Amino acid sequence: MAAKFDPWSAEFVAHPYDAYAELREHAPVSFHEPTGQWLVARHQDVAALLRDRRLGRTYTHRYSHEEFGRPAPDPAHEPFHTLNDHGLLDLEAPDHTRIRRLVSKAFTPRRVEELRPAVARLAGDLVGALLADGGGDLIAAVAEPLPVAVIAEMLGVPESDRGLLRPWSAAITGMFELSPSEETARRAVTASTEFSDYLRELIRERRTRPGADLISALIRAQEGDDALSEQEMVSTCVLLLNAGHEATVNTTGNGWWALFRNPDQLALLRALVDELLPTAVEELMRYDTPLQMFERWVLEDVEVAGVRIPRGSEVALLFGSANRDPARFADPARLDLARADNPHLTFGAGIHFCLGAPLARLELGESYGALLRRAPGLRLVREPVWQPGYVIRGLKELLVEV
Repeated sequence: MAAKFDPWSAEFVAHPYDAYAELREHAPVSFHEPTGQWLVARHQDVAALLRDRRLGRTYTHRYSHEEFGRPAPDPAHEPFHTLNDHGLLDLEAPDHTRIRRLVSKAFTPRRVEELRPAVARLAGDLVGALLADGGGDLIAAVAEPLPVAVIAEMLGVPESDRGLLRPWSAAITGMFELSPSEETARRAVTASTEFSDYLRELIRERRTRPGADLISALIRAQEGDDALSEQEMVSTCVLLLNAGHEATVNTTGNGWWALFRNPDQLALLRALVDELLPTAVEELMRYDTPLQMFERWVLEDVEVAGVRIPRGSEVALLFGSANRDPARFADPARLDLARADNPHLTFGAGIHFCLGAPLARLELGESYGALLRRAPGLRLVREPVWQPGYVIRGLKELLVEV
């Protein structure tokens, strides 16, 4: 049954949901030979494994590569791995616990909420420019620049340098796809080196001239003698940009495409934007999930839905399938912007639950709100095409008229 799962197929990327339904029904846990992964398709199992400490984002805190039966990373890719391996997303306890606690002292819900006026202003400016142009590519004009501008403002990146961030992010996140090419790896290594060097210089500057930005707050974040190392600060800043940016961009693009395909729901949202917007944002994140797959290593033998998965295996937790599971969501293929019972897994769960979830919700709320209120006649020009990537799934462009 897993043969229908084809992450390199444009047809599958455009519409993976029929294949997911077959997996959930006939093979909820199955080994997929082409990727060498165990696919886990049901919401209950994905949610449980996200919280299961017998799995990890890494294994090197417990095993060597040889002990785990895995090849060591290519030394030529070292700059990417150094950057990635010191970020919260790919760490396990005790390092994850220590770093998340320190980062949380700087990246607080209050700090995020204080950004609301700036995010609203940025979203309004971008939507205003789209209106002045009579339309354009919604992704390039609004979805992409908003999260980059927000995180740049948080980090204190000068406006003249902000054009560097998006290309660096795109190059680095290319490595999160299945079986990335050597050319993808080369671009990621170059971007990792350049981005890291840029942030190190910014950190040195903030050490001598601290400000109200997040980097200054990360420098101050400590408990006793415990503080973030420079590499941990660099990796944290990159993760905040990459993870927050990709999720927000694709939730915006995927979400508007879903709204255009469901004109009754779009009309309802336009009529009741203030009341419906919070649940609408959650439903749009569930309906066409920006991160389709989250991978974990099996540190100890586990049994899932009656299937034994041995230590040393890699599991692919299919978020896109879990978020369409009829065992957990009523009529999951229907877009329901008023859906109240919505335990989607778009932000993950357990210790790796997305630290930036409050910021993503803020950005999405302000972006959708500005477009709904100021562009009530927004309409699609032509059907969009999907990017080739599957793990981080989004549109190439979304052309609209106002």
